[in-house]
Amino acid sequence: MNDFSSPVTNLIDELSRLPGIGRKSAQRLALHIIEMPVEETEQLASAIVEARRKVCYCKVCSCLSDGDICPICQDPTRDHSTIMVVEGDREKAAYERTGRFKGVYHVLQGALSPMAGISADKLKIKELLERLKDDSVKEIILATNPNVEGEATAMYLSRLIKPLGVTVTRIANGVPVGGDLEYTDEVTLSRALEGRVKM
Repeated sequence: MNDFSSPVTNLIDELSRLPGIGRKSAQRLALHIIEMPVEETEQLASAIVEARRKVCYCKVCSCLSDGDICPICQDPTRDHSTIMVVEGDREKAAYERTGRFKGVYHVLQGALSPMAGISADKLKIKELLERLKDDSVKEIILATNPNVEGEATAMYLSRLIKPLGVTVTRIANGVPVGGDLEYTDEVTLSRALEGRVKM
């Protein structure tokens, strides 16, 4: 026998499909949403639909954007000769919070992971190599997560990029091995950026 009415059960089922949301968390969220004023639930639903419809990937760096080209790629004050390669938008946002990096980004949309079926052709590597055809790019900073997948991705990219004559650096070990950049504090990220090493 089900503890909740069908609409609540359906909401719990949908919320539990989100990453990091287990059944109990989904139940808490569903009950909270049900208890919210109707206007607030409509605003939440509208924000979700609007974000899904309007957000796309930047045609230059592959980060999430509400236009064809994101504000960072359009910014003439950024150093377009230095590209930091990150796995996803969360890592990009973490570095932006430090306020220390003045270059531009390239978002891979993941990391190499044969166990999870993520091969090089599923990442935005071809798009990165296309950007390197512009002779103005002088340095690529590999800022993938310091875990097995991130390290493998960094090594793979380094082997592809070095022959092109572009300087390849890797963020320094200020970030704990096995950790995620998304959860690393700004001071540690800043030190890792400053202490990056040539690969």
